[in-house]
Amino acid sequence: MATKQSTIDYLLDQLASVPDVRVRKMFGEYALYCNDKVVALVCDDELFIKITEAGKEFVGDQYQEGNAYPGAKPSMRIDMDMAENRDWLCELITITEESLPEPKLKAKKVR
Repeated sequence: MATKQSTIDYLLDQLASVPDVRVRKMFGEYALYCNDKVVALVCDDELFIKITEAGKEFVGDQYQEGNAYPGAKPSMRIDMDMAENRDWLCELITITEESLPEPKLKAKKVR
């Protein structure tokens, strides 16, 4: 089951105060970017945020560990009821982005 556009629209609205947040559609699901870093995946209308020490400390026990898709690394599966708290969600995304390394630049292929 693919993620509905209405779920993505809702999450983007919730995260409107966080600068440089965008999504990219991939195979019917979505990657959530913040400052060009993938901070979360949205699969089957569920939010999976990358696990970081700072993020786990912020969230406490308010998440379940889960996989966005078979074979994916474990993520924090955030209940959509928790995502209703706009300030909390924005803070979690910001903390996660700040904890992740800068994305690696891909080398251009020479033909």
